[in-house]
Amino acid sequence: MGEFELLAKLRERLPQDGARVLLGSGDDAAITVPGGATTTSVDAIVEGVHFRRGESELRTVGRKALATALSDLAAMGAEAGEAYVVLGAPADLTESDFLALLDGLLELAEETGTTLAGGDLTRAPALTLATTVVGHAPSPEQLISRAGAQPGDLLVLTGEIGGAAAGRLLLEDPSLASTVPESTAERLCARQLDPTPRLRSGRALATGAHAMIDLSDGLGADASHLAEASGVALRIDASSLPIAKGVAEIAAAAAREPLELAAAGGEDYELLAALPPERLGDASIQLGEAAETTLTPIGEVEAGEGVEIRLPGGKPLATQGYDHFAEPAEP
Repeated sequence: MGEFELLAKLRERLPQDGARVLLGSGDDAAITVPGGATTTSVDAIVEGVHFRRGESELRTVGRKALATALSDLAAMGAEAGEAYVVLGAPADLTESDFLALLDGLLELAEETGTTLAGGDLTRAPALTLATTVVGHAPSPEQLISRAGAQPGDLLVLTGEIGGAAAGRLLLEDPSLASTVPESTAERLCARQLDPTPRLRSGRALATGAHAMIDLSDGLGADASHLAEASGVALRIDASSLPIAKGVAEIAAAAAREPLELAAAGGEDYELLAALPPERLGDASIQLGEAAETTLTPIGEVEAGEGVEIRLPGGKPLATQGYDHFAEPAEP
């Protein structure tokens, strides 16, 4: 099947466009008629870097491609709107593989109210999905950046961390699964393979947060991004971190420190927010109403610069998150 025939077949599977889309997939460009404010983000997942074929169904790869992009909208407190996906396909990808990827994209699009409004298809040496997402809010003031944290704010974290990093260890060494119940191992792998964008939590937190960021590169790295953008210092209590069940056992079996794995491991896609202390109660209630996840205070914002994660007893935890272009560590 040729490129244009395949594109036509993929478009046949797309649902009706959302209310903001006047002209969707099939023309040279989409036409949208948004109201209020929009926010746009681009994300990509690449075979061999973010996923490995054979570890999960291609449907799940499609879900992850959209989820990682939507997580950026969650960090802005935006409502999901439109998505545009560029698929770079290696020569061995079959028609059924294309459809499986699309099925995963469509599944998560339906769950999150996202319209797949267009994209492109090209050959590539490795399977690659680059996704552009557009989010919406009634006004610019209702979108949250990473630059507004203020001294005196609480640092709060949605959900649990460390699960995706532990899942990656399990996928690379399945023998580690013997240290935890089967259901726990499955859940940890799912955190790595099929993450959840915290869109409802992001909208709930945006009503009171001064700054927010999603944890894609790890708590240590992403907290540093927030601190630098806001011109403040962040002090995090390591003993308060909500670490996913099973992470400690997997880390110990892999000769890793559980706290280091939780703080440095990426791809949890939880939200870190700076929140005025008086808004904590309302924010917790709103997250409960969103029925998505929990909210945990983990530290505070201070005058100064940098990030310190304090271990019990006051010693700092030396950690950094994932950096695609970092120099390899010295042996």
